[in-house]
Amino acid sequence: MTGMSDPTLTHRITHRHIEVFRAVMTAGSATGAADLLHSSQPTVSRELARLEALLGYALFERAQGRLRPNARALALWDEVQRSWQGLERVVDRAVALGRPDAVQLSVLCLPALAHALLPGAAARLMQHHPQARLSVTPQESPLLEEWMSAQRFDLGLCEQASAPPGTRAEVLLTLDEVAVLPASHPLARQRRLRLEDFAGEYFVSLSADDPYRRLIDARFAEAGVARTLRMETHSAAAVCAMVQQGLGVAIVNPVTALAAASDQLVLRPLAFSIPFSVTALLPLYRPPLPEVTPMLEALRAEAAAIAQRLAQQDV
Repeated sequence: MTGMSDPTLTHRITHRHIEVFRAVMTAGSATGAADLLHSSQPTVSRELARLEALLGYALFERAQGRLRPNARALALWDEVQRSWQGLERVVDRAVALGRPDAVQLSVLCLPALAHALLPGAAARLMQHHPQARLSVTPQESPLLEEWMSAQRFDLGLCEQASAPPGTRAEVLLTLDEVAVLPASHPLARQRRLRLEDFAGEYFVSLSADDPYRRLIDARFAEAGVARTLRMETHSAAAVCAMVQQGLGVAIVNPVTALAAASDQLVLRPLAFSIPFSVTALLPLYRPPLPEVTPMLEALRAEAAAIAQRLAQQDV
């Protein structure tokens, strides 16, 4: 059985033909394949012969009632195994989706919120819904807003109060930015810091394209107060770590500052206001998972707890 295969015949190869081929390769004989397929040996042999006819070449050498795969069969077997593994993964996933613990809530959030707000909220969620599963993806703006508009995630956490297209927004928390200082710094003895208190101080800033960096710089520029800008970084958590090492003072969001507070790092309220908000974003056109509601409840509770802790510190 040699020669070129007929394209019109090749299109008539069915999944059943490949299933028979796989069973024969697995069992090593038509009889064994029939057992695997809960069929009969003559049926398997007929289907296998049909597959070879459609292909236009033999897959097995037949000797003394045995089927020995040739080089083409072995090459095809490699491809069938890869495809079958992919199909098995699809089937496993389809079955898993029927289990209550298989659905995963996808959360997109700013890195600062993944570090400071979300862990506490996740702990609250798991306490009441131990089977819940979360996938957390940190991302900066403006990609965060773009991905939420594209309906790619179940829930988003950002610092802007307005809703990007295709989403609705719920403000979870509104507070003022705070100062963070090394505990040994002279300014740590003051209860509240004014703009002029930062004059000449080594200052650790957020990156130049950060909207809060621009707000902070504008306030100092308006007041005519010059700082010594020593370092800058995209991450508020990194700002706090640098301040803790004595590299300067800084102004950051209160959520990150509270999470970073320690014996070496203290928070102080500002005598001027730089508002900071945390907002939940919900996609309008993505089917909502049942877990979204308890996750929102957990975020509200954690945000309220953070506000209370800051109030106790008079921040």
